[in-house]
Amino acid sequence: MVAETPSIMYARVAGLTYIIVILLGIFGVNIIESSLVIPTDDAATYSNISGNEILFRIGVASEILMYLLVILLSLSLFVVLRTVDKNLALLALLWRVAEAITGAATIVLSGLIPILLINSENVFSPGQIQTLVRSFLDVRGAGLDMVLVFVGVGGTIFCYLFFKSNYVPKLLAGWGIFTYMTMLLLAFTSILLPNVPETVKMVFYVPGGFFELIFGFWLLFKGINVNQ
Repeated sequence: MVAETPSIMYARVAGLTYIIVILLGIFGVNIIESSLVIPTDDAATYSNISGNEILFRIGVASEILMYLLVILLSLSLFVVLRTVDKNLALLALLWRVAEAITGAATIVLSGLIPILLINSENVFSPGQIQTLVRSFLDVRGAGLDMVLVFVGVGGTIFCYLFFKSNYVPKLLAGWGIFTYMTMLLLAFTSILLPNVPETVKMVFYVPGGFFELIFGFWLLFKGINVNQ
């Protein structure tokens, strides 16, 4: 039986944070945002958010927590993989920290500012507020494209190091490399072709989320094979 080395412990921390990050993302986007934001109706979106401000704030808080955990996840992966290639592991860590910083900035623009606007009725007319709220909510899409760039690069490097180290099955690590490279492709596709249908984006998002859940459970329960 292999002793629970620090690397194995950090791998389990990374696995747990992978799972929580994915669940928070699903909760914030697929449950809260989809129930409040109506892409084709500014008035309805304004009404939903103003009438359910606490729910909207919970969604914002869940995203903040998600990006805090991204930093913990990235640091844990760095500790696990620095013995494989310290420079590459550090580079991947920096990319993922950039993801968290970009995500946090996006939350300020597309989450906190709309709340301030909704509560500033004495400054702007209702029509102006609705337009401004929609404009700041639209920032989320552009911000997430940049987040995906950093996720794609950082995640690809981390998975390459897992592939190189044999800490996890090469098939699993190879799947991760492919997944994160498709995220990077999606990011640049969205930047170059802003009207990409949501159904096409989901083709890229779903496999990525599914991989991170599987990989998270693997690291949490199976850990890493330090004998390799």
